[in-house]
Amino acid sequence: MSKVPDLSVRIAHGLKLINPVMTASGTFGYGDEYCDLIDIQKLGAVVCKGTTLRPRDGNPQPRIVEVSSGILNSVGLQNIGVEALVKDKAPLWATWQVPVIVNIAGDTVDEYAQVASKLEGVAGISSIEINISCPNVKAGGMQFGTDPRVAAEVTRAVKSATSLPVIVKLSPNVSDIVLIAKAVEKAGADAISLINTIWGMAIDTKKRKPVLGNIMGGLSGPAVKPVALYMVYKVAGAVGIPVIGCGGIANAGDALEFIMAGATAVQVGTATLTNPRAALEVIDGMYNFFTAEDIGSISQIRGIARQ
Repeated sequence: MSKVPDLSVRIAHGLKLINPVMTASGTFGYGDEYCDLIDIQKLGAVVCKGTTLRPRDGNPQPRIVEVSSGILNSVGLQNIGVEALVKDKAPLWATWQVPVIVNIAGDTVDEYAQVASKLEGVAGISSIEINISCPNVKAGGMQFGTDPRVAAEVTRAVKSATSLPVIVKLSPNVSDIVLIAKAVEKAGADAISLINTIWGMAIDTKKRKPVLGNIMGGLSGPAVKPVALYMVYKVAGAVGIPVIGCGGIANAGDALEFIMAGATAVQVGTATLTNPRAALEVIDGMYNFFTAEDIGSISQIRGIARQ
């Protein structure tokens, strides 16, 4: 009888996951919304929605539109703010076995550092993911994710403000993602997640105007998977820290492609919006694949497509 495969991974110092499947920021709320739908304790980690220093209302409606092979979203980082998160969400997370990673954003470098400092020492928070790549927020947002110098500055500021592991989420809307990845690694990032959404828009031909209230939004879903996979492949071969793949992952086959491209872990995002069990199905599918192929651990196939 074959042994149960070991899918555990370590994505940063002190942060070990029972499996490599995480939820993606902005697609899983704060996690508590899904507790009655799935057993979230089976997940590798939960990444909560983007959190800012103060509460935000987000962008004008409409905010989401379905397009070919994906969706465009322009939510604009609507959130309750870091103080409410610490007060109302973290106490629940502290009772969970699954690690919770808080995605943070800001309009200035100092704001990023302030948010990180308020999360320091809070029970229930296992790591921070820096969002330097939100494409539909007018203030801040993209300038941090497209300039290697500024991306490094934000990374250093957050690292100085917290002892928590720091993951930096990168934007695909750049000319050289490897350059950005190397910059944040040098600045102290413990891991890198990529990709965030790709700029896009849709037009209502009857109304003769953009569909989204913010005009443009971020494209996610199956349409971006080939782009995400290639960028993970490039970055994983250029940095020495763990890479977390994200973009169009809807099943175990998708996740395995990212692992074979060099990712240590993956995030399931848009698929969850139509199938709350998507991440759990990815985990089950990976176990089935490993068992059928007699593979004992993730390390045996990580980056194997690069050989």
